[in-house]
Amino acid sequence: MEKLGGGQSAGSHPLLGLERIDGPVAECLARIGEVFRVFEKQDSGCVAYGVRLPDRDERWFVKTAVEGVGARSLERAWAFHRAVRHPVIVPQVHRIAVRDGRPAVVMPWRDGEVLYHPAERGSGDRTGPGSPMARFRALPLARVEAAFARVLDAHLAVEAAGHVAVDLYDGALLYDFAAHEMYLVDLDEYRPGPFVLDAERLPGSTRFMAPEEFERGSTIDLRTTVHVLGRTAPHGCCWTRGTRSVPGGVLRPNWPYWSGPRIPIPVNASRAYGSSRTRG
Repeated sequence: MEKLGGGQSAGSHPLLGLERIDGPVAECLARIGEVFRVFEKQDSGCVAYGVRLPDRDERWFVKTAVEGVGARSLERAWAFHRAVRHPVIVPQVHRIAVRDGRPAVVMPWRDGEVLYHPAERGSGDRTGPGSPMARFRALPLARVEAAFARVLDAHLAVEAAGHVAVDLYDGALLYDFAAHEMYLVDLDEYRPGPFVLDAERLPGSTRFMAPEEFERGSTIDLRTTVHVLGRTAPHGCCWTRGTRSVPGGVLRPNWPYWSGPRIPIPVNASRAYGSSRTRG
């Protein structure tokens, strides 16, 4: 059993000692503690809850699958978190069986705001005044650089464990504006690599994805991770408008003053960038 503060085992913990939920997840969590936040059904096919345990002065994040795609994602994520540990990556520390056979996972709660901010309908703007990303970009450059350095350091651990980044975008960046700490969340699609893409495309935001992520039969490897990290840096750190990758090109480079034509990028052009060193 995982050891908690004071030498207690996880088996004596009201949440980490819970092995099965036979009824509605929300009702069970409400009996254990206070459900202070609900994250409704996401594109991932999951629902999540913030749970406070007042007697222990603890807060936890519980994520459960409500669709098959969510269950597969959580299974993949469980394997990833067993292989990769880093202070920036919020871990999955416990798994609970749910009545319908889909898992629920427990993670420590981290204060902060996800830097992804959904665009208002028709505006296409995710970085408007007051959005988390706009406030992050307004920080002193040294703080922004320090935050992104933590993201890079976490991906050294990902690389060392033989995994590659999939579906990394600003929705995975959680920033604590009070403590000035960056965390990575929802890395559910990260997987061992290299691997050959056996679908038409990988999941993810086209603003961040590498060209090979759109081509069945292409190789997804460390160079793909470096490409995505390279796209994450300007989106999060420097410019007010980003790019949108599409097979065969991007709409514009990462400069807000760019108004030129589409710049063609051949499919799998990242292969021509060479090693991760030159590509970075």
